[in-house]
Amino acid sequence: MNPTRRDRLRDAAIEVLAEAGGRGLTHRAVDSAAGVPPGTAKNYFPSRDALLGAVAERCVERYRATVEELAAAGPPAGREGLTALLAGLLADVAGPGRSRLLAYLELQAEAARRPWLARLLDPIGASDFPAFEALQRAAGLPVSRERAAVLTLALHGAIPHLLARGSGTLRASGLEDPAAFASGLVAAVYPEDGSPGAG
Repeated sequence: MNPTRRDRLRDAAIEVLAEAGGRGLTHRAVDSAAGVPPGTAKNYFPSRDALLGAVAERCVERYRATVEELAAAGPPAGREGLTALLAGLLADVAGPGRSRLLAYLELQAEAARRPWLARLLDPIGASDFPAFEALQRAAGLPVSRERAAVLTLALHGAIPHLLARGSGTLRASGLEDPAAFASGLVAAVYPEDGSPGAG
């Protein structure tokens, strides 16, 4: 099968899942979004589970590409560099990364009922913790596993709220200003006075 067309279908499936949710993810909808003849998606992904699996694999691929981009950019320059990096990641959630992350959350909901799908998605969450720990260490902060996990979980927890865009929730959490939220998060986990903080 044509790998370029396969990727086109998987990318289209991400958009469909983001826009229409799990119930809207059909072969017909993917064909339409990809601009291919009817029946094309079913030829590549014969069942709905195969389609879900294809989307999960594509999300993992995109995640790894993002990690590689971060690595290529070099380590963050101290506390300020880490804060800027986190603010950029949060801003991306509501911007260019919105479809991918909406699709990822839809997949997580499906994975709660499909263990095989949870196994496909697991590398994303599992990789985030050591990756963010490494970033915090590279920034010269007094890292512990617990502190790194607190910061990572806070970022994970912010994503659904940024995607839902509830104004009251964004104000209450401070997420209406991602840069200020990132700065406050780093300060809370790594107080500049050297106090124990979250660790």
